[in-house]
Amino acid sequence: MSTATVETGVRRTARLIWRERSAYAFLAPGLILFSIFTVFSLGFAFYLTFREWNILEPEKPFIGLQNYRDMIGDEDFRRSVINTFYFTGASVPLGMSVGLGVALLLNQPLRGRTVLRTLYFLPVVTPFVVAAIVWKWLYNGDFGPINYYLLKTHLISEPLLWLSDKNLAMPAVVLMSVWTSVGFSMVVYLAALQGVPAELYESARIDGAGAWARFRYVTLPMLAPSTLFLMVMGIIGSFQVFTQIYIMTSGGPVNRTSTMVYYIYESAFKFYEMGYASTLAYALFVLLLVFTVIQLRLYRRADL
Repeated sequence: MSTATVETGVRRTARLIWRERSAYAFLAPGLILFSIFTVFSLGFAFYLTFREWNILEPEKPFIGLQNYRDMIGDEDFRRSVINTFYFTGASVPLGMSVGLGVALLLNQPLRGRTVLRTLYFLPVVTPFVVAAIVWKWLYNGDFGPINYYLLKTHLISEPLLWLSDKNLAMPAVVLMSVWTSVGFSMVVYLAALQGVPAELYESARIDGAGAWARFRYVTLPMLAPSTLFLMVMGIIGSFQVFTQIYIMTSGGPVNRTSTMVYYIYESAFKFYEMGYASTLAYALFVLLLVFTVIQLRLYRRADL
């Protein structure tokens, strides 16, 4: 490509920008904020992954790929990855399934269904901090209502230490997270259900399809885009779970609820290892990217 051609392209671009200068002026504040707090932050975080960057130490030496090697051999990090997969594999399908069931129920002509929809959606707009504090009180081993009613109904013989037992802590956090996510799944599925043409159900009835057959061959295929959306958003959100872990368990007991984001938080703000924390954050990014691509490809194949 000749120099004259390049100069002509630059002048043409400059003229187009000048002609649309008012639009760029309106976009400038958002672009500046995006550049500083997203683009620059991502670049600087990637730069930190190659350095031993302790905010308390004046020296920030270049260490190459040492942070990545440390991450691969870090037993606590592997434990946090396992915990994150456990949380995701339990909370996302359960939240979507319950949300779908509630949506199917509240899509029927029931009396007071508007009030019921509002009640089911309230946990979604409840701040996570408030919800986590309330559920921590519910799980309290000494005076929590859950233990009280389980004891009264003789389902248990002694109080359960929900958030202190290594076998119960993560299921307890999962249950709380499902409670907060069901309302969102319900709303998405309700919108999708109301968009299913009634003619499809009528044709299925004429062909002799029962309720289960209509649900399987009509409802579920029509809900596929909404299911993909909820699955992708659910996995992204669950991989970034932090608030309920921080408030309810602080990663315990014995790291059984320490998730990837919580471990990143500890590395950065407890041990002040910003370089290592940035490395962990990029590992989380890669995992989320891989899962999202896999889900999109599976959906496209199923759609074909």
